[in-house]
Amino acid sequence: MSNRRDFITLLGGAAAAWPLAARAQGERVRKIGVLVPAAAGTPHWRAYVASFREGLQRLGWSDGRNIRIEERWGAGADELGAQAAELATMAPDVILAAAASATRPMHQASRSIAIVFANVPDPVANGFVTSLARPGGNITGFANYEPKIAVKWLELLKQIAPSVTRVAFIYDPTNPTVAAYLSEMKAAASSFGVHVLGAVVHNAEEIERAIDAFGREPHGGLVVLSGPATTSHQALVIALAAQHRLPAVYPTREAALAGGLASYGVDTNELFRSAASYVDRILKGEKPGDLPVQFATKFELVINLKTAKSLGLDPPIQLLARTDEVIE
Repeated sequence: MSNRRDFITLLGGAAAAWPLAARAQGERVRKIGVLVPAAAGTPHWRAYVASFREGLQRLGWSDGRNIRIEERWGAGADELGAQAAELATMAPDVILAAAASATRPMHQASRSIAIVFANVPDPVANGFVTSLARPGGNITGFANYEPKIAVKWLELLKQIAPSVTRVAFIYDPTNPTVAAYLSEMKAAASSFGVHVLGAVVHNAEEIERAIDAFGREPHGGLVVLSGPATTSHQALVIALAAQHRLPAVYPTREAALAGGLASYGVDTNELFRSAASYVDRILKGEKPGDLPVQFATKFELVINLKTAKSLGLDPPIQLLARTDEVIE
């Protein structure tokens, strides 16, 4: 009798455990692609991707358990195009496109795979979505700011370094919103008493040539736009600005932390954590075209007072009072 009871108990326990085991074995591992517009392992971008992974983890997605993440990195337009095509052939469930320069080739590579972008300016003007409220198509995501922020960068530069009359706008042309930024800056230049010129850079050699040439004349300052070349070689840009005693403003907090004079922009890590929420919703059945594009709402002003002092600059107390972080 005892043996019979033990057998029934064992059978009942196995029956209860079976559905759990079956579900575990039957759960499909979802594939997520990530396209990053920078050389593999670039510290800033590595941190952004880590924030995206952290966001997924908070929502119950774990790489190697219920998702598999395939990262592809590319430092230039040709490499990004090739990496986007490779990701498309893998047919992932959804792809994270990190910035506009990654979203464009990804969009060209597939009009059917769900794409979530992060850190993209003006996605309507870029042609990624038809409207912010109802993107349509296979793309949605989290935008950073519109081109008018370029005027804020110019204003910040003049507030910290009033003697600046010449401004070089350093940019990588693979960033598709360059023309809009440059147009905004040139339109506002006379009101700040400066002349703005664009400096196109694709690599370290061109960055060095552009800043060396610009630094030969006095009263110069830099505004540096994020892009594959400028981000990958950010340390070089900061070192050259210091060497030529050029005050420089950047869009990312990381640049100011690394020794740049000042930055004004969004919390990029938070944008990537937010992008994970849309990836989660798409994996659960929602369509990207039905998810409204969201803009960043938090902007950060960071000033490196140590760098300012090394350049002989004394930022006004009114500016420091509204600065989110002062590095001393």
